[in-house]
Amino acid sequence: MLYGPHLKNCLHAYTIEAMAEIEADIRALPRGSNDRKIASKMILGKSWETEVDRDGRIVLPKDRRAQIELEGECVMVAMGDYFEIWNRATYERTELAETEDFLARQDDDFDPLSLLGSS
Repeated sequence: MLYGPHLKNCLHAYTIEAMAEIEADIRALPRGSNDRKIASKMILGKSWETEVDRDGRIVLPKDRRAQIELEGECVMVAMGDYFEIWNRATYERTELAETEDFLARQDDDFDPLSLLGSS
């Protein structure tokens, strides 16, 4: 799980494999570089490992729930190799604004599949 000031409204949950790739990318940065230091602090230093219980639940610490103002129901959004955890009202407000802004810059016949490569 990843939290931090760069994730203002949500938490990220990565697979073990995806987090290992991120860690490897950080280790590949030049030792002693500012980029490596910042990435280490903002990613590795703002993450924690959690488990899924036998009922498929994860426990979010109180301070992480407070960070995203989560009380009661949440929204989990699939993002490929991770998913986001949101307060429902914040997600709906943010997603609507981002989608409207994006679509306003597209042609009327925009198809989101056009964003994908030819594979």
